[in-house]
Amino acid sequence: MNIPNEYITKTEDVADQVIRRGKNILPTVARLCLIATFFEDGLRMYFQWNEQREYMDMSWGCGKFLATVFVLVNLIGQLGGCGMVIARFRVDIAVGILFFIVVLQTIAYSILWDIQFLLRNLALIGALLLVLAESRVEGRSLFAGVPSLGDNKPKNVMQLAGRILLAFMFITLIRFELSFLQIVQDIIGSILMVLVTIGYKTKLSALILVALLSILNLYHNAWWTIPSYKPLRDFLKYDFFQTLSVIGGLLMIVSLGPGGVSMDEHKKKW
Repeated sequence: MNIPNEYITKTEDVADQVIRRGKNILPTVARLCLIATFFEDGLRMYFQWNEQREYMDMSWGCGKFLATVFVLVNLIGQLGGCGMVIARFRVDIAVGILFFIVVLQTIAYSILWDIQFLLRNLALIGALLLVLAESRVEGRSLFAGVPSLGDNKPKNVMQLAGRILLAFMFITLIRFELSFLQIVQDIIGSILMVLVTIGYKTKLSALILVALLSILNLYHNAWWTIPSYKPLRDFLKYDFFQTLSVIGGLLMIVSLGPGGVSMDEHKKKW
């Protein structure tokens, strides 16, 4: 029993050093990753303006005017929300706008009936909650680098909800295949997912998940290897940037910690 405990302790020490060295850039990197899917989709609305309008008109029979309004709302809302998040300007409003876009697209593209896309959108909402939680930390601090005093219950609830929703991304990656590597991936991913959700060894678990999800994303969603005329390219591109946003959410957990509603926090009181 001593060997695994010593191994975990050493691994945690290495993770702490990585986090400590990157503490100044980690929140920015997390935000950049997190807005990736919104930024890419906003640009797609601009470059595929006519195609998007025609798709909405054909799908819903809503007419050119409403189809144009839909594309315009997505274009301005996503690019504007991304800019506000990066600039740390009225982050609560920016998160609200991006949340509205997620809900709007979930309905407009009939994602409610596709369980895999729905779970990924829920994970995206979890990532947005973590951005909102981080902005509350910054807003409540009196001085730079000084943590806020007192119990910030809304922040703790948002961090808990964010962790739970992020876990839905890994449910979509579980595949019941009789392959040794797939079975190992499913087991490791499931264990780490549970640890992040309950908030135990949270920073270490989230950091390992960042590495695992980055590798899987580059392997499964390599959209740049697909010719531009094939529809598969757009599907892989969508998955790639959405996964990148969830990675941003995990990096936010690494930066912020699990929050007050977690086993890590309760261990301090034992």
